[in-house]
Amino acid sequence: MSSKSADFAIETHGMTRKFGDLTAVNNLDLAIPSGSIYGFLGPNGCGKSTAIRMLTGLLIPTSGDINVLGNVLPQQAEALRMRIGYMTQKFSLYDNLTIRENLNFVASIYDFHGQIGKQRVNELIALYGLENREKQMAGSLSGGQKQRLALAAATLHRPDLLFLDEPTSAVDPENRREFWERLFDLSDSGTTILVSTHYMDEAERCHALAILENGIKRADGTPKSLMENMKVTVIEVSGGDLRTLKNHLVAQPEVLSTAQLGTRLRVLIHDWVTDPEQWLTQQIHGRSIERVRPSLEDVFVASTGGHRVG
Repeated sequence: MSSKSADFAIETHGMTRKFGDLTAVNNLDLAIPSGSIYGFLGPNGCGKSTAIRMLTGLLIPTSGDINVLGNVLPQQAEALRMRIGYMTQKFSLYDNLTIRENLNFVASIYDFHGQIGKQRVNELIALYGLENREKQMAGSLSGGQKQRLALAAATLHRPDLLFLDEPTSAVDPENRREFWERLFDLSDSGTTILVSTHYMDEAERCHALAILENGIKRADGTPKSLMENMKVTVIEVSGGDLRTLKNHLVAQPEVLSTAQLGTRLRVLIHDWVTDPEQWLTQQIHGRSIERVRPSLEDVFVASTGGHRVG
């Protein structure tokens, strides 16, 4: 693949990575539009991090074609380095440096020196609400504060493309919401973002996403289209003794998966069942039922053969 469409920040064909007998990423095709937020959704070990490492040029693929921001990888990985940001799941800045010292260090890496570097660091400290803590050691920050500092560092050089590898795994819901508002600001300014996650609510915020399992892309598209095109019917059952009912239903070939949500049992019925309500009514012995809107977790379960992310 020698060239790419200007409409796509990332294009891959057959991207594969093997570690001995283990295939971590298997023939992954991607076409990620410039300026969008694209998600990798899947459990630990599904290939998300391996794929990101290949797309950043840190890991050489076993086979396949990779084009990122017009650069063919891994051959042009060095040319790509200054145009991307990378935020890992594990906090990777220096615990024994202050917030300002960490950002000054990153600024020096990207040749932001003198007044230009100071101005950019000041801008990021203000943008991410770190003004009153700039002299605090990074190792003493809370999870949310470390996350903001890491995002500031990853975007200091104003990258065209930002990679985020499960960036919110150690923060509370409020900080996660605030973090995503920052991502939409970056996307709105033209930055393309690829984020891996195992949180369903985060995946639903993405403009589009790929569902990964065992290194294979099981589905991709916008969250809305994925939910609308599911090949199952989702019905919730109310009533007592749901655990017994769950065990009965999950043994039926018509049922892909069941999950209890409080006082309701969520049942995914294969679309080859002609009248799923009538079929389920015959199984539930007088309990009430209601067909409900599919969720992204339902999409994941349907795409991965009944397995839930976690």
